[in-house]
Amino acid sequence: MVLVLVLVLVLVLVLALVLAMVLVLVLALVLVLVLVLVLALVLVLVLFLVLVLVLFLALVLVLVLASTPDTVLVTRSPFLRVAGPLLVLLLVLLVPCGAMTSDILYRLPEEQPPNTLIGSLAADRGLPDTGHLYKLEVGSPFLRVDGKTGDIYTTEVPVDRETLRDCRNLMDGDKCFLEFEVSITDMANGIGSGPRLIEGRIEVLDINDNTPQFSSPILTLSIPENTHIGALFSIPMATDRDSGSNGVAEYTLSTGPDADQLFGLQVAVDSDEKLPQLVVMGNLDREKKDSYDLNIRVVDGGRPARASSALLRVTVTDQNDNAPKFERSHYEAELQENSPPGHSVLQVRANDADTGTNGDIDYLLHQVSETVQRLLRIDRSTGIIYVKGLVDREEESFLKFFVAAKDRGPNSKSSKVLVTIDVRDQNDNAPAIEIRGIGLVTHHDGVANISEDMPIGTPVALVQVSDRDEGENAVVTCVVAGDVPFQLRPASESANDRKRKYFLQTTTLLDYERVKYYRIEIVAVDSGNPALSSTNALKVQVTDMNDNTPNFSPALLEVDFAEGNQAGDKVLDIVATDADSGTNAELAYSIIELSATKLFEIDVNTGEVRVKNLLDREETERYEFRVAAADKGVPSKTGTATVAVNVLDRNDNDPKFMLNGYSFSVIENMPPLNPVGIVTVTDNDQGENARVRLFVEPDNGKFLIQNGTGTILSSISFDREKESTYTFRLKAIDAGDPPRSSYVGVTINVLDENDNAPYVTRPANSSYTYMSPGTALDTQVEVVEAEDIDSGPNAELVYTIEGGNPYDLFHISPSSGEITLAQEFTGKHNGLHRLVVRVRDRGKPPRHTTALVHVFVNDTKSNVSLIEVLVGHSLYTPLDRDIAGDPNYALAQRSNILYGSLAGIAGVILVIVAVVVIRHRLQKDTKSGYQAGKKESKDLYAPKQGPKNGKGKKIKKGKAPKPTKPPEEDEEAGLQKGLKFNLINDNVNDSPRIHLPLNYPQGSPDLGRHYRSNSPLPSIQLQPQSPSASKKHQVVQDLPATNTFVGTGDNNSTGSDQYSDYSYKANPPKYSSKQVGDYANTAVYHRDIRWTDQVW
Repeated sequence: MVLVLVLVLVLVLVLALVLAMVLVLVLALVLVLVLVLVLALVLVLVLFLVLVLVLFLALVLVLVLASTPDTVLVTRSPFLRVAGPLLVLLLVLLVPCGAMTSDILYRLPEEQPPNTLIGSLAADRGLPDTGHLYKLEVGSPFLRVDGKTGDIYTTEVPVDRETLRDCRNLMDGDKCFLEFEVSITDMANGIGSGPRLIEGRIEVLDINDNTPQFSSPILTLSIPENTHIGALFSIPMATDRDSGSNGVAEYTLSTGPDADQLFGLQVAVDSDEKLPQLVVMGNLDREKKDSYDLNIRVVDGGRPARASSALLRVTVTDQNDNAPKFERSHYEAELQENSPPGHSVLQVRANDADTGTNGDIDYLLHQVSETVQRLLRIDRSTGIIYVKGLVDREEESFLKFFVAAKDRGPNSKSSKVLVTIDVRDQNDNAPAIEIRGIGLVTHHDGVANISEDMPIGTPVALVQVSDRDEGENAVVTCVVAGDVPFQLRPASESANDRKRKYFLQTTTLLDYERVKYYRIEIVAVDSGNPALSSTNALKVQVTDMNDNTPNFSPALLEVDFAEGNQAGDKVLDIVATDADSGTNAELAYSIIELSATKLFEIDVNTGEVRVKNLLDREETERYEFRVAAADKGVPSKTGTATVAVNVLDRNDNDPKFMLNGYSFSVIENMPPLNPVGIVTVTDNDQGENARVRLFVEPDNGKFLIQNGTGTILSSISFDREKESTYTFRLKAIDAGDPPRSSYVGVTINVLDENDNAPYVTRPANSSYTYMSPGTALDTQVEVVEAEDIDSGPNAELVYTIEGGNPYDLFHISPSSGEITLAQEFTGKHNGLHRLVVRVRDRGKPPRHTTALVHVFVNDTKSNVSLIEVLVGHSLYTPLDRDIAGDPNYALAQRSNILYGSLAGIAGVILVIVAVVVIRHRLQKDTKSGYQAGKKESKDLYAPKQGPKNGKGKKIKKGKAPKPTKPPEEDEEAGLQKGLKFNLINDNVNDSPRIHLPLNYPQGSPDLGRHYRSNSPLPSIQLQPQSPSASKKHQVVQDLPATNTFVGTGDNNSTGSDQYSDYSYKANPPKYSSKQVGDYANTAVYHRDIRWTDQVW
């Protein structure tokens, strides 16, 4: 009880421990899941932050691009081409309410024909080109948009830069833009998804489509008479709606003969405008001629140019008396350069003694230069001179011009005064760097050429540095920027701060092959405050010297070339490089080996190698030869390389079997899928062209072949007796294109195997031969004939007598099977002899069969039924028991002596009793047969000689005779061991019936099953045709030729059992059925008593 409690306690503790461990594992799993969840949340958060950052950067990038004024065409922007789709997606995500901004800029010359493609939104912006609807919102009637692709086209309404509303009042240099808006609707998601809006601009480029025009076809100009020569009078300007170079370019004046010496044309420029002025070149006299008609022509700068003209009518008017007079004869002033426009410089004053309009004065710049007109202007009423343009002291350090004062009278008078303005300097000019050639080193288009073999310190250029400013603003420091093998060296000792000169010279040896050119950047910085700097660059081109050998890279030039070529086919291009240049790098190619020139040739200029003859890979797979490349320098240099030509295979060879035909021998009964033979097939080609597949033709399923090994396999088991030879073809086909094939015949000879035992054709086991006791020696008793369907030694038969010849009465020929009498018969030899003949072949292992030859020796054979019964009984007598004549002959001789003595005493009575007993016994033997269950006497096989003794010897019931040989010596000795015949007399009218025992001893033969499994002949059943010995008896005449015992190479018979059963069947049956086997060609004892081949 205590032990049970202890066990229960231990079990509880174990369960508690297990539950604790499970709980710990569950907690650990929960902890792991929590950690995984936390990590997942962190990862999601990080991804979200990364996404937000990416979106922010994309937005910033888009805004930066949007703020750039000179936005380039999207189709010309590599960045937008790559990132366009991504930016569009980001914009869709970022811009609310379905709107999306865009900086799309296209350029279009004005006046383009209808349906001119301006740009493609889908292609340029990475927008979808299917499943979306594009609609033009702003831009009509000048533009239209393809609804599917987003392509923008011009319409029938031309785009005229000059008529566009936003481009009418542009200044020179201003750009004209046509804005458009396109909405994009996703048709798959429907209108509810909201359209996207694309905004863009089209820069309309000006073309020369307008002719410059004057304000009127007739221009009038009034000039007072006696106007002094050189006086200028402004002509109304022409206007051109085009801009830039397409605007007004020049004016020309055509005069008649009467005005040729009186008038000229001068064109002044003011704010890039050309101002035509009429110059009085002669004295005008109103009394002589009061008007002149001139022709003025204006031309623009387009290509081709456009021009127009107008009539300029000059009217000569009468003049007033007093001219205006300036307060000073000379005005001077100082002007700081870079003064802003509108800055007043000085004021001039003039007085006119006339009154009214003749005393009103207008001030104007008189015959000033273009520079003055560009830089200054004067107030017409006050005479104040203002800064008009950018004043640059370095361009105009001193301005000198005249100011004219003109009254307003009908014949206005004017006077002029000299004005000089001194422009003061500011540090507004960066130093100027001038680079020019020096000595033999010349410069062309900013490039200096110098040979690579020049020594160190060779001057490459003369550098002059200057500054247009003055004073400290003109003091310049000059250096060479970057890591280049050049430096500046002062070219003179003069101390001119405003203009210094330097030699640009080399510091190291130059190497053309290492660096072919240098870009030398020179930096100059002045001393102004703030300092200004400038740079200039010189490209130094290193010229080549022939100091390099032509080089092949790689030195081994390997090429694959297919065989079966045509003469002149190109093999490869040989290319050598020479680091030199010019003629030093011009190469001439040649083949060095003379043997190679028989097959190959090379172009001396291009290095192209061609084949001269047909190449055959099967003869030579690889050619190697050397080639040379020599430059044309002086002296010439030569480089070499090795050319390796690998001849590639073409499928120009059929597969070839090693033999013209194959013959193989196989042993019959070989299991399927075993090798039968091996064929060898070769193909002189290579690769796929040499990969050969084998096929069996015709493919009847009996044979197959392994590709790769060439092994022929059988899919059947051979039986030489059915078919001894097989012939077929093997087809070999390669994998070339097109494939090539060949055939070979194959013969398979099936070698015999000892798989068939001999079978006896004569005599039948149930037959017998009668011989009289006086038969002479060497008389033929019987001939055992047997056949073997094998061949060769397996069909060579040897005959031997294995049993039933204890007295050596018979001899059998080992080769022919002829049985002859070897010794004379004696009295003890009378009776039935059963010879057990073994027929064995010479196979390895040998096979055999056993035949029974019955010989009945007696003076007569009157009782045939008895002989047949004896023969039938012998069939069920074990083979190890000899049946050879009368076994009781010696005993009978001794009994005869005793009986003779007793006969002499008993007398005639005993003779009579003996006769009666003998007669009674004979009747018993002929009518009753054998008693069931009673063992037969051995004298059953001997004819009765007469009653020598009144009693027969009793045999113990159920006791079988002892075998004459042990089973180890001859396994066939147990045939029919213990079998008994039972002769039953039902009544005197019944025919004798033979019954077999119902239970056979173990090891008894089953001849019937043996014949079913081994006999090649069908079982047949014969009708009772044997002659009758009497009305109540039928005689067993013969057994079929197949009733033989078949054995293998040892001493045992083959079959399902060692022997077959032999039985009769009576009708009606008195005994239970028993499997007894089958026999063919069985004689019938009675109409209802027959041999049977059924199992019952």
